[in-house]
Amino acid sequence: MEQSGSEIAAKRVKPSDGAAAAAGEDLLSALPDDVLVLILLRLGTAAAVQTSSLSRRWRRVWALLPELRFHLAPDGPRIRELLDAPEAPELRCVSVTTEDAAPHSAAAWLPVAARRLSGDLVYHNVVRGNHVDEDDDDDDGDEEEAEEAGVRGDVQLPCFGKAIKIVLNLGFLSLALPSMGIFPRLTKLSLSRVRFRGPCELGNLVSSPRCPCLQKLKVHDSRGLHNLSIHSESLLQIKLESLYSLQQLTIVAPALLGLAVTFSFIDDDPSKPIANISAPQLVSLTWRDLYDPRYVHLGNLGRLQKLNSFFIVYGQHASRDKNQYCLRLLQQFQVIHSLKLMLVYRKDIDDFQYLMGDMKMLPQITFLQLAVSNEGHAFGASSFHLLRMCTGLRRLVFVLHDNRNLEAQSTCPSGCICDQPTSWKTEGLVLNHLEHVTIFGLQGAEREVTFVKQLFSWAMVLKNIRITFDYQVTESKARDFCQALAGFSRPETSVEFHLFRDADKRSVYLLAPEGQGTDL
Repeated sequence: MEQSGSEIAAKRVKPSDGAAAAAGEDLLSALPDDVLVLILLRLGTAAAVQTSSLSRRWRRVWALLPELRFHLAPDGPRIRELLDAPEAPELRCVSVTTEDAAPHSAAAWLPVAARRLSGDLVYHNVVRGNHVDEDDDDDDGDEEEAEEAGVRGDVQLPCFGKAIKIVLNLGFLSLALPSMGIFPRLTKLSLSRVRFRGPCELGNLVSSPRCPCLQKLKVHDSRGLHNLSIHSESLLQIKLESLYSLQQLTIVAPALLGLAVTFSFIDDDPSKPIANISAPQLVSLTWRDLYDPRYVHLGNLGRLQKLNSFFIVYGQHASRDKNQYCLRLLQQFQVIHSLKLMLVYRKDIDDFQYLMGDMKMLPQITFLQLAVSNEGHAFGASSFHLLRMCTGLRRLVFVLHDNRNLEAQSTCPSGCICDQPTSWKTEGLVLNHLEHVTIFGLQGAEREVTFVKQLFSWAMVLKNIRITFDYQVTESKARDFCQALAGFSRPETSVEFHLFRDADKRSVYLLAPEGQGTDL
């Protein structure tokens, strides 16, 4: 006769077990160390350390944790004490978040972390009122705040002989790099809000002799990096963003696949060599910076498939000069598989000129992504100007960045020039290869209905269109937009509408006709 699971479990329980529990015996402490470590990992480092007061059995268990995470940590000496626990194993992760810390605080624990770490180091020094996440790409650094923070001393970075990933966000503390030693296992280095002081040896540090396995390098929103020379056999991705003071850049990286340079070069004297890039395997290039082929040498880009730049739609003389960087870059290519352009609108454009006419040709492309920062303005005219130069287009993506609150005024003031010229609404355009369209961040405004309607008329072989509304859009407003499109969408085109569940922008659901959501 078969026994149920509950009967078997009941037979396994000895009478003495119940008696022990009734007597208050500590059964949890009897568990093996590896089980207790798994429990403490879920509690977090701070709670795990506190368990050392429970009994002699627990005093050494927390020190066996393979990960130590300190959020708004105590002072540096205390972190050092916890890292320097006797008989502690190697650590696969050390994560420290401090608030307005001084350099000596990090100096107290970094050398110990370097000795024990065999995985990832993540250190964020949060400046009050100006928290920055690891992957935040916004260029909102304050120069005066950086100058003031930069005089507080240096954070001395020791050699991490076993580290695999190092992520430092110093809140504009100064960083002193080790002049000697190697990082033999390091594959990723990310430096954000760092102030480099004196002769910077970053190029020497990240080149192959000292970082032979480095694959990803990111330097973001930092100061004092004037010259950077990298010679690496292993690097696959380099991102240099908002460095502001870069004067010369040299990269020799035969394996490099992706390079991004954004708002980093000094704009005071572009009449001298500023960049020499040798990356024959490069597949993806983002260049939103000074560009003149006489002074920026990108080398052989025969394998390039993706190009990313920006263009200011309305502006004055200075904006036209910046647009020339984009135009000169585009002129270097006859064919490119994927082109991403950020179309930048100023908030007040009444006294500005329409600059799209300066763009007279594009490379032959099959995939176009337009990141439109439109500040509430209509984007139909500028988009039409680009699309009529892309008749071979097969896939189109719009990412709309309108950060205004939807409760604010939803249309431009009367007489705004943003919808000029209006010929885009009547002029013919045939996109007879365009099959797939994605629109992300739609707010449901009337100008957007007009544009999507025109898009249906231009794309005669469109197979599917996916629209994800802005996270502020309610379901009722989204349904109004769907109803407005119903009159001119074709039955052979699959149309999907998606809504965010909440403001975290991570979870979306399909807006089904019957009103029932479908998780993605």
